[in-house]
Amino acid sequence: MFVAVYWWRVHPGKEEQFRAAWRRGTELITAKYGSLGSRLHRDRDGRFIGVAEWPDEATWRAAFDAKMVYDDPATRAAFVDAIAEAPREPLLLMDVTDDLYTHR
Repeated sequence: MFVAVYWWRVHPGKEEQFRAAWRRGTELITAKYGSLGSRLHRDRDGRFIGVAEWPDEATWRAAFDAKMVYDDPATRAAFVDAIAEAPREPLLLMDVTDDLYTHR
């Protein structure tokens, strides 16, 4: 398994818009590109942190290179509109060595 970690700062007042668009976008990315899903977190500084799981790095790379485009322009527009700041590249890219999550 492979994990990509992303972060975003969101415009004040657009947190729920961002979260809804992130949830729908994750569903669409999972269906189109083969992601295993993602978790969204919020750090103490207010940044949203997304941790996306993929079956392997090659599957993630193919989706990343395609800019993870999906067929829902309204969701994409809501996501982009809510973002105040985001890096061009993921924060971390990691191979999973041990997975002890019990809720799967």
